[in-house]
Amino acid sequence: MAIVGPSGAGKSTLLALLAGLDVPTTGRVLLADADLTALDEDGRARLRAERVGFVFQAFHLIPALTALENVMLPLELAGRRDARAEATQTLGRVGLGTRTGHYPRQLSGGEQQRVALARAFVTRPAVLFADEPTGNLDAATGTRVCDLLFEMNRDLQTTVVLVTHDHVLAGRCARALHMDAGRLV
Repeated sequence: MAIVGPSGAGKSTLLALLAGLDVPTTGRVLLADADLTALDEDGRARLRAERVGFVFQAFHLIPALTALENVMLPLELAGRRDARAEATQTLGRVGLGTRTGHYPRQLSGGEQQRVALARAFVTRPAVLFADEPTGNLDAATGTRVCDLLFEMNRDLQTTVVLVTHDHVLAGRCARALHMDAGRLV
């Protein structure tokens, strides 16, 4: 699903509410049969760790960790013993099998976003939230990242909710919601 609309329409705020990063002042948010508004911050964090992946425009990779270590991190936090093998396999899947030892500063923007994509999908989340996943990429690189996003979405049967200004990207989604001035229109 795509969420589209002009800048300032509330798209990223809606995404943060859906992911439990923010709490609404009224109403409820249900994610994986859990009422996020009834959970404390630890409960929301636990649910996110177990069921949610994130991809952001700014990549949010940890500079002191290699590509492999960045992708291993959510698995290690979950106590997975197979973190290295899973992360290596997932990096190979996004075309970075030969770049596992590189730090973010040694990678292009497209490579950094593919590391972020691998990190988001490595836990096989039920839902992946993507906020302008191609916003910092040139058109060709953005297309390649989108192709990987939709390929992994299909193969892993993960629900993807993305915020985008790109109508071509939104058109590739099964459904698009339009926002304006904080409301769905």
